[in-house]
Amino acid sequence: MSEQPTTHFGFRDVPVTEKQKLVGQVFTSVARNYDLMNDLMSFGIHRVWKRYFVSISGLRPGDRVLDLAGGTGDIAALIKPVVGDKGDVVVGDINAAMLNVGRDRLTDRGVVSGLRWAQLNAEALPFPNNSFDAVTMAFGLRNVTDKDKALADICRVLKPGGRALVLEFSKVRNELFSKLYDFHSFQVLPRLGQLFARDADSYQYLAESIRKHPDQDTLKGMMESAGFERVEVRNLSNGIVAIHRGYKF
Repeated sequence: MSEQPTTHFGFRDVPVTEKQKLVGQVFTSVARNYDLMNDLMSFGIHRVWKRYFVSISGLRPGDRVLDLAGGTGDIAALIKPVVGDKGDVVVGDINAAMLNVGRDRLTDRGVVSGLRWAQLNAEALPFPNNSFDAVTMAFGLRNVTDKDKALADICRVLKPGGRALVLEFSKVRNELFSKLYDFHSFQVLPRLGQLFARDADSYQYLAESIRKHPDQDTLKGMMESAGFERVEVRNLSNGIVAIHRGYKF
């Protein structure tokens, strides 16, 4: 009998068929404290990254946007004023707990009109070809089991002339800064997770998943292989995160 194919879950190798379930357990665990922990992990800078991400998206009033891995609703809340009353934002996430947190938060803020919420898998999007003007994905691609399949399906659902934008942790460029970043990720972050969320293991996984994610050039090549053209990369905060933007023509 042939061995079952494996993939990475943090630094562990696990059967491909199990990764989605394991990632789901992590995000169900951290859903209620996710934004708090993002503030603690990044000293609040993640909010600046996300605002910049939307500001360079090129979105216009009336656009139809799919925001993947958008369960917390923070990207959707930034996009909705840009696309306006005639625009439409579909917030998609594979994790029901994350969707519930985001939907409740935006409902409490009165952000309801023009938003739809969908539990879905980024590798098999339940939309027809050429459905969206833009697809955004912030801090979600690294948790997808088959990233190539997800990128290809994102390209499929985009309209001709549409664009995909991916905001994700990436490869730090400065060697000294990289060592400080590693110390924060592997020594400080799990302790913060235990202190504030009673969950060190999930935050250990989050740190490990960042290190296993493709670097800037590799992800650029993956997007080009998926059918995107004019793929651009912008590093933020010395490469801690990067924005990849590609177009479908």
